[in-house]
Amino acid sequence: MTTPLTEILVIDDEVQIRRLLRITLEAGGYSVREAETGLLGLQEAAARRPDAVILDLGLPDMDGITTLQRLRGWSQLPVLILSVRGDETQKIAALDAGADDYLTKPFGGGELLARLRVLLRRAKPLDEQAIARFGQVEVDFARRQIRKGGHEVHLTGKEYALLELLLRHRGKVITHRQLLREVWGENAQEQTQYLRVHMTHLRQKLEDEPTLPRYLRTEAGVGYRFSADD
Repeated sequence: MTTPLTEILVIDDEVQIRRLLRITLEAGGYSVREAETGLLGLQEAAARRPDAVILDLGLPDMDGITTLQRLRGWSQLPVLILSVRGDETQKIAALDAGADDYLTKPFGGGELLARLRVLLRRAKPLDEQAIARFGQVEVDFARRQIRKGGHEVHLTGKEYALLELLLRHRGKVITHRQLLREVWGENAQEQTQYLRVHMTHLRQKLEDEPTLPRYLRTEAGVGYRFSADD
């Protein structure tokens, strides 16, 4: 029986770069999947569960940082950024968003393979879910789609960010300050009224009984918790 090849997902809109990467990676013994947009890349990552991702920052539908942030909402796959943007600010932004390494174009094939080997050695198998389900609700992280009872539910950007954060830390209490900092930024850590309003809206959209929430629980005086009791 042959051993399955380690699979690398390349997310880049440049055909020539994808072709070069495929040649380099296949010569290094890897299997390659390709996606030319951020959305297609997220869908491939969810469906294929590759061993690592090589991600360009300049994508046509959403920038690479946004793609990376969405991926990190449900996955800790090793991600190597490959970009023409070599300034320090871009590197810091990418690393802060969850990238594991950053390589500037043009690149050498040997260095690319060496960096990839390091990422794969560090990677640990994780039980990751691209889709979360609770009650009648289904959350597709790759597509950022929410359905309840088979019908699509529209969430605002802030509502989705709150839900994603709570689901990512399922069963754990997240304080008011943590939620405000993650979703609204450092300057909003005392604005707890923002949370109350958005949590009320989330419950109205997702809970069967919004006034008696089963999943989006309040921890009085502390914060909120997504109940893992399902």
